[in-house]
Amino acid sequence: MPTPSVIRVGDQVAEALAAGTPVVALESTIFTHGLPRPRNVEVALEGEQIIRDTGAVPATIGVHRGTPVVGLTEAEIHELGEDDHAGKASTRELALGAVTKKNYGTTIAATAFLARAAGIDVFATGGLGGVHHGADKTFDESADLVGMARTSIVLISSGAKAILDIPATLERFETLSVPVVGYRTNRYPGFYVVDSGHTVGARVDSPDDIATLLTTQRALGVPSGVLVANPVPEAEQLDPAELDGVVEAAWAAAERDGIGGQASTPYLLDYIRRATDGRSLDANVALYRNNVRLACEVATALVAQGR
Repeated sequence: MPTPSVIRVGDQVAEALAAGTPVVALESTIFTHGLPRPRNVEVALEGEQIIRDTGAVPATIGVHRGTPVVGLTEAEIHELGEDDHAGKASTRELALGAVTKKNYGTTIAATAFLARAAGIDVFATGGLGGVHHGADKTFDESADLVGMARTSIVLISSGAKAILDIPATLERFETLSVPVVGYRTNRYPGFYVVDSGHTVGARVDSPDDIATLLTTQRALGVPSGVLVANPVPEAEQLDPAELDGVVEAAWAAAERDGIGGQASTPYLLDYIRRATDGRSLDANVALYRNNVRLACEVATALVAQGR
C-alpha cells in the first residue's frame, strides 16, 4: 500500500469512510480528456450530485498540481477540466506528479489504485480500456486490464470503449482472472450500444449479488476486481449499424494522422462525436449516469452487508 502522506483524501470522503457511509469513486479523465468543454465539468459535477442524492458520498479522483487526490473539490474539478495542459495518468505516471507538479486526469487503472488505497470499494466509469486493434503486432493494451487484475474493487462500466478489439479484450480479462458479469444481461455491452455482439460468462441481477461477489472474492484471497458490464439504456444507445461504419472511419483517420498510444482514445472518441453530430456524446453521458446510479446501489449494499 502507498504511504498515506503522498495521497490527499478529501475531508468529506475521509469522514464518510470512517462513519461507514457509502462512497463511490469517480475518475477524472472523463472530464480532462473524454468530454468537450463546458459539458465536461457539468457532467463531472452532475455525477457527484447523483451520488449525493442517494445519501452516498462522491470521491472524484485525480492528480492536482502533482498530488494524487481522492475527493477533489469543486474548484479542483473546474481547474483540471479547464487545464489545456493537464496530463493523462495511468498508474505508472502517478509518481511523475511529484516532479512535474502538473494536473493529471486519472485513468481507470490509476483511479482504482488510488480508490483502494483510500479504502473505497466501488468505482463508476463510462467505458474502460482494453486491447487495441493490431495489438498482436504493437502490444497496445490498456493498463486498465492489469489494473483490474490487481485491484480488489467493483468497477461499473458499459463495456470496453467501442474503438477497441472487444473479443481480444474479453479474452485478456479471462486470462487475468477478472470476472466479467453482465448486469441483468447475458450480453457484453458495446459502450455506445447495448450489445457488442459478444456474451459474458455470467450475469447478476441485483446490487446485493454484486456486493456478494466482491466480498466472496476477498474471502477467497482472489486479488482481482469485479467488472460489472451495465448496458447503456436501450432508448439512448446509438444505432449499431451506424456506429460500425463510424468506428472504421475513425481508425482510418487515426492511422492517416499518425495517432497512437495514449493519444488514440481521445482522438478516436472525438472523431466519433463529430461524425455522429454529438449523438455519441449524448449516449456517453447517458451510460455514465446509469453507471453512477448502479454504483451507488452497490456501495449501499456493501455497507448493509457489513463491509
